[in-house]
Order: sequence, then C-alpha cells, then structure tokens
Amino acid sequence: MSTVPRPARAELIASLNAAMREVSGQGVLFSNAVAARLGVNSTDLECLGYLVDGPVTAGRLAEATGLTSGAITGVIDRLERAGFARRERDTADRRRVLVHATALVMKRAAPLFAPMAAATEAAIEPYRDDQLELLLDFLARARDAGRAALAALGEGRSED
Repeated sequence: MSTVPRPARAELIASLNAAMREVSGQGVLFSNAVAARLGVNSTDLECLGYLVDGPVTAGRLAEATGLTSGAITGVIDRLERAGFARRERDTADRRRVLVHATALVMKRAAPLFAPMAAATEAAIEPYRDDQLELLLDFLARARDAGRAALAALGEGRSED
C-alpha cells in the first residue's frame, strides 16, 4: 500500500500564500465592481463597510483603515454626497461627530453583495464548528498581519 507523501511545511505555506493572494484579488475585483455600480471609489466602499455595523467616529474610521484624518474627511464627504452616509453630533459628547450609514446603503449596496454572501455561505457549509473557529482565528491573525504590513509600508520600512 503506497502512501502519498505530505507536502513539506514550506510548500504548504507557499500554497496558502498563493491561495490568499487569489482570494484577496477576487475580493478587490468584486469590491471594485460593486463600487463602480454604486458610483463611488473602492476606498470609499471599504470605509462604508465599517459603517454598516453602527455609527463610528471619523477617528475610529481612520484607525480601522489606516487612512489619515484628512483622507477620511474626504471619504466621508464623498459618501455623504452619494447619500450613503451622514454626520451627526454624538448626544453623549457634543464634541464628537458620529458617521452613520444611511438607509440607502441597505437599499442599493446590500443587494449587490448578496451573490458573494450566498457563495461564501455555500463554501463554508461543509466545515464543522471547530473548523470554522480555526478559520476565524487564522483570518483574524492574517488581518492583523496585514495591518502590521500596511503600517510598516506607511512608515517607509521594507524588506529590501
């Protein structure tokens, strides 16, 4: 009886990195297509994604995205002009301004994401709960690694 040798760890890591690049690329292409349909740019769409879970401050949005406060101001201005966001004074602290997603997001943007949501659900359906927990852990670590890499890039550091 022959056994198929398991790939070496380095090969597994290389394959995982390649798969992550493919998934990331598909995500970028999908986001660009949705952004184009909504008449916004892809950065604005990604920032809008942070608003759908509830209002956030401009500072929190800048922190979450790694964009400067000036860039975030431009994003919020464009999202407001498109009708997807609105600014509102925080009732608990009048110095703070919260940015809210508007109902137009659910009306126009949410349906565009439905095919991706359905495809993703179908893709993860075969996994057991413990496997899903592992995937969530990996994705959280990959997200944090991506944020660290983005911060290093912003600081002008490189691996050259």
